[in-house]
Amino acid sequence: MKAVTEVTRIWCARIGRFRRLFQCPAPPARKFVPPSQGSKALSIVIEQPVEARLVAAAPRMPSIPATLHYDRRDPFAVRMTFPAPATLEGVEVCWTFARDLLAAGLHDAEGHGDVRVRPYGYDRTVLEFHAPEGTAIVHVHSEEIRRFLRATSELVPTGLEHLQFDLDHDLAELMRDA
Repeated sequence: MKAVTEVTRIWCARIGRFRRLFQCPAPPARKFVPPSQGSKALSIVIEQPVEARLVAAAPRMPSIPATLHYDRRDPFAVRMTFPAPATLEGVEVCWTFARDLLAAGLHDAEGHGDVRVRPYGYDRTVLEFHAPEGTAIVHVHSEEIRRFLRATSELVPTGLEHLQFDLDHDLAELMRDA
């Protein structure tokens, strides 16, 4: 089972490198039922609005709306989406990165790639998004991230993400394309 978990993690990590999207496609229609309101069986997606503060050269840090997303069909990943009015390009911007990175970044500086997360003071977490066009740095209340991570853990417990995959089906799809 350990080998399957490692293969799954490697496969997800490779896909994750290519999944940082600058324009998120419209998500498929699905029913959202928060874990605290009804059956967990119906809830496959968690979306939580957060208030992010954009760190800019100017002394004022404007608040921008953002949304954290988690989908149990992609159990290792979380997405942070910024709406079009909040971006320089005027299009919705979506970053996909590891749930483990977000959790670890609450306590220590984590990440060496396009997304980096670190604590900032007692009640804030800094997320850095690096792209060829530039770097965006936002502050988010740590408690909002903790609440989001608790909800994701209720949906898919940390360490059991691999159970969400139908490995036989995924391997058959990969082999079909080869």
